[in-house]
Amino acid sequence: MIAGQHFTYPAVNAAAGVLLGLATLGAVVLATALRATWSQLRAYRSFVREIPVLGPLPEHPGVTVIDDPSPQAFCAGYLRPRVYISSGALGLLADAELTAVLSHEDRHRATRDPLRFACARVLSQALFFLPALRPLRDRYEQLAEQKADEAAIHATGGEAGPLAAALLTFDAATPPGVAGISNERVDSLLGQPSRWRLPSPLIALSMATLVALVVLLWRTSAAASAHATFNLPVLSSQPCMLVLALLPAAVILAACSWQRRLARPRRGLAVARA
Repeated sequence: MIAGQHFTYPAVNAAAGVLLGLATLGAVVLATALRATWSQLRAYRSFVREIPVLGPLPEHPGVTVIDDPSPQAFCAGYLRPRVYISSGALGLLADAELTAVLSHEDRHRATRDPLRFACARVLSQALFFLPALRPLRDRYEQLAEQKADEAAIHATGGEAGPLAAALLTFDAATPPGVAGISNERVDSLLGQPSRWRLPSPLIALSMATLVALVVLLWRTSAAASAHATFNLPVLSSQPCMLVLALLPAAVILAACSWQRRLARPRRGLAVARA
């Protein structure tokens, strides 16, 4: 008894303790997903603001030209993705190579790959306890690139030469690894079978983890027991009034945080070229 108020220690059995641990894991997953989503959106907004747009490409109104001497082409946007190509790329690429590059990026635009990639990254970060998600995410991005390459080859009459020449042009004028030329992509362009193998051990471990979590949740939900008494007047009898009182403070804190973020100097973001 403290100041006339009665308190008791929380009485929690083992099943309730496990259930609280699972609830904590769920809260961590949700918080991680929200943080990753916010990070993706903030990076995208900053990136779009700093794109030096010149205007649409003649004869290709769906393609936007950017003022950059380095050769680059990419697809950006979540709900309404657009294809961007630099003035440097237009000066270096031949007509067939330009057609291949634009067809490649248009495939990304048509399938909304930027949104798919962002969702896959958020999911793999949030469900960090499933080790198979990251290699499967990487494989999905590789397959998306190969499908875009196939669209580029189809647009140039079934010839892989123009796309390969464009990739070599990008690779020669950019730092190593920026052009996105991987061994899997080269093998696909050469018509060789993929060397990628399904990560069976990681998939089995992830499935076992999911099954264990479901069984644990099912068993502990039936046996969990917890009890505690808190007789503080505001916390126990008027929780709604307490929450309503905290809402203005939360709004003020959020506004101050947002104002500080806007006051920070903007930083440039590196462009990931498809």
